[in-house]
Amino acid sequence: MATYLEFETKIKSIQEDIISAQVRHDNEAAEELKKKLNKEVEKIYKNLSDFQKLQLARHLDRPYALDYINLIMHDKYEIHGDRHFRDDAAIICYMGYIGDQKVVVIGEQKGRGTKNKLKRNFGMPHPEGYRKALRAAKLAEKFNLPLLMLIDTPGAYPGIGAEERNQSEAIARNLLELAELKTPTVSVVIGEGGSGGALAIGVADRFAMMRYSIFSVISPEGCAAILWNDPKKVETATNALKITSQDLLDLGLIDDIINEPLIGAHREKEAAAEAIKEYFLTEVEKLQEMSEEERMEARFTKLTAPGAFKDASLEEEEEKTSLLDSFNILKSSKKEKSEDTDESEKEETQKEEPVKEKEEEQSKD
Repeated sequence: MATYLEFETKIKSIQEDIISAQVRHDNEAAEELKKKLNKEVEKIYKNLSDFQKLQLARHLDRPYALDYINLIMHDKYEIHGDRHFRDDAAIICYMGYIGDQKVVVIGEQKGRGTKNKLKRNFGMPHPEGYRKALRAAKLAEKFNLPLLMLIDTPGAYPGIGAEERNQSEAIARNLLELAELKTPTVSVVIGEGGSGGALAIGVADRFAMMRYSIFSVISPEGCAAILWNDPKKVETATNALKITSQDLLDLGLIDDIINEPLIGAHREKEAAAEAIKEYFLTEVEKLQEMSEEERMEARFTKLTAPGAFKDASLEEEEEKTSLLDSFNILKSSKKEKSEDTDESEKEETQKEEPVKEKEEEQSKD
């Protein structure tokens, strides 16, 4: 049974009327209701708030990584285990075909139903999950296969066991190794991209987000708890964090937005999967036309670009002052200040000397 959010109640009502009309074989009424539905969808979904987009990213019916893999891949088989500790079910890895292109796909899987959610650890990978992902990525590099990574996690698992097995090292290792991977890579946020758990499979030649996905350094709930100590301020935190796909595109932190159906991937899964497939194949074709050196140079430029800034007062300057030059300027300015202070101290002592002599003569008299 479909799940509807609070702002989707009108859509639910119209869709129920359409089903009722179809059962009565009243095709004319069904067509009129479909037109009404399209208008309502356009009205609601073109004016969504950031908080409503967050709700869509976490929607219970939204397709997960395994749903997309089953829809876009064929002749596939799963890669298990990290060859060190165990097979983490929160990370899934497959080798197979997308269209005529042989590929490796890595995804974060949340799971549906209590049993599967526990098995997948609610989509929060352990360090062995990231090591399994890295093993699959290295396999793709070995056979020169394009790599597709599907991000959908609230974050890396923060449990004691994960920390004991070096969770932070596993994430950092993935960041380093994926940045140096020689095969074409594409990463897509399909739902919720949370913190380092998302970054661990987010370093790629092309980084895209689905229309109603989010990508954040912290969950809005965590942000509200830290800043205001009030879980009710989740919506305020969501607006402040700028975590939607359009916000991140405007900030230059992602490359593209994949236009899933306007009504959302949770209502039209096949169309959403087709959008990911088309984007992946198009971008891989562009990347394969580049030489390895060109691709690596472009990736390096992209990864080092975020965080750069320019001082407004220095916009007209053609040459930028290097860090070493800045240090030398600071050093010389400090030296000049010390010299000035020394000279002023000398002048003061010179003025004080005759005064002291006069006072000594008067004391003698």
